[in-house]
Amino acid sequence: MKPMLLTDSNEIPVGDWLYESKYDGYRCILSWDKDIHYPVLKSRNDNILNEKFPEIIKYCESIYDKIAPHLPLILDGEVVYLKNDFQSEFSIVQKRGRMNNPQTINSNADTFPCHYITFDILQYKGKPKLNSQLTTRKQMLTKFFDSINHPTTVSYIDERRLQAIDAVEDSDLIWERVKTHNGEGVIAKKKTSKWVEGTRSTSWLKIKNWKYVDVILTKFDKSNGFFAGAIYKEDNLLEIVSFKHGLKEEENKTLTTFFKTYGTSLGNEVSEIPPSICVSIACIDFDGSKLREPRFHSFQHTINPDECSWNNMQRQLNPIPENVVVTHPDKPVFPVNAIIKDDYLLYLQKVAPFMMPFLKDRLLTVIRYPHGLPGESFYQKNYLENIPDYVTTHIAEETNCVICNNIETLLWLGNQLAIEFHIPFQTIHTDKPTEIVFDLDPPSVEEFHLAVNAALKLKAILDHFSLQSFIKISGGKGMQVYIPLPFNTFTYKETGIFTEFVCKFLEQQYPKWFTVERLKKNRENRLYLDYVQHREGKTIVAPYSTRGNANGLVAAPLYWDEVNEHLKPKKFTTIHVMERIRILGNPFREFKEAGENQPFKTALDQMNGLG
Repeated sequence: MKPMLLTDSNEIPVGDWLYESKYDGYRCILSWDKDIHYPVLKSRNDNILNEKFPEIIKYCESIYDKIAPHLPLILDGEVVYLKNDFQSEFSIVQKRGRMNNPQTINSNADTFPCHYITFDILQYKGKPKLNSQLTTRKQMLTKFFDSINHPTTVSYIDERRLQAIDAVEDSDLIWERVKTHNGEGVIAKKKTSKWVEGTRSTSWLKIKNWKYVDVILTKFDKSNGFFAGAIYKEDNLLEIVSFKHGLKEEENKTLTTFFKTYGTSLGNEVSEIPPSICVSIACIDFDGSKLREPRFHSFQHTINPDECSWNNMQRQLNPIPENVVVTHPDKPVFPVNAIIKDDYLLYLQKVAPFMMPFLKDRLLTVIRYPHGLPGESFYQKNYLENIPDYVTTHIAEETNCVICNNIETLLWLGNQLAIEFHIPFQTIHTDKPTEIVFDLDPPSVEEFHLAVNAALKLKAILDHFSLQSFIKISGGKGMQVYIPLPFNTFTYKETGIFTEFVCKFLEQQYPKWFTVERLKKNRENRLYLDYVQHREGKTIVAPYSTRGNANGLVAAPLYWDEVNEHLKPKKFTTIHVMERIRILGNPFREFKEAGENQPFKTALDQMNGLG
């Protein structure tokens, strides 16, 4: 079955239309026959992709009993790697599609798991639905997903690999959401449209959210008419684009003549000019080596070639939401690492998908450094004025606290140079903790090895109780071990009994290394096991928050196999953390799911038995 295709449009139509977010992935038809425990994922080119995306197939197998009453079933959708609810990353899916080694594929599936998000239902209980109107098919799709208790709105943090795409009637609202979250674009579909196989229809339109990147023209290939563009990265020219589309006839002629007149021949009909002409290229993304879907946009006569840089490209590919005002973007924040405010805001944008699940619905305390690091700082929890409309607040004990529930709020705080983000152990919807955190505090960074030692011994204890734990470096001199918990289930009294028991047990077993002594003068160069910190009203630095030190180190989540004698706190800068996310993914990805399945009651019973 060949999928129905979309037609490009420069404008969002209005009237009798439905609108969806456009995601960048592999278009696939999912076919699931009766009495077969897994579906078949087939690409536009009729390639079966089951072996490329085993996490989706395994997930579908796990819910077969729910799906069985609805079979045979055919869905239309997209295999994607979600970065947030409105943006996906094509390069992850493309990379997986090129893999052939099962071990490599499974490893990537664990680190960068993909979703199948569906926007249409073509067959239900064996009955074809192609000739039904779109609104009818959408209603049927929603009813089906509701019946199997699966998301009808895309959620990147939801571990359920099968989800449905929400469709709305407000084009302005969805365009604003896509722009804010840096999505690929919007799809508009006529409400009355039918599903027509293998047809590029004007009833389905795609409107792209173009990004504009400034590049330096470097080469011209006469044999195919393509121009090459580059940017500066660490003083070297890096070619990132080859393009010819978008040029008007006169513009093409002008550039061709320029290269013919001033260019140096490199052979094979390719000529080169020194850095002099800058142009703006429209694209949808950068895949790590090249701009995707590039086309000429305009000449940039007013900028110098030196301005066409890697940092400038990163900002152009990740624009700040229009409703967030940025002041003094060039202000130094972490001068030791040459990090200015604009770099810091980019860092917050990059880590937002991983940081914000921990900030959501929590009373936030920040430490602001209005003049950057080093410099004066102050805590802020109470906000009384100059609060934008997109910021949510919550009054607790006569304090008007900010709740950071969207990217705009995070960037608004970042613009104020809120460097540290501290959160309580529970959300505003409960008085019970959603996680336990053990704070491992060595005397100084020179004794960091004590934190590594404590973390590994603590993990052994938690493993004994069959508790899944997570670890992050503090961004200072220590580490913090997390035990996620089922929501609204255990009291602070219960968790406090557990943390005290574990910490005192470690102290008793290893009195030369660890202590629960609160007074520093009595610790005798031992690591402090802080179980008192885990109380209602106390806070902990949020995962991925920067810290108020000169190097701008990050409270970065780790994988347990990284916790060894080679671990060095000083390397976890904002630049390093962004790169490790790109390569290693998010070590806290399964945090919420682990919490809901955590056997903490069993652990408490076992502990009481030991007592």
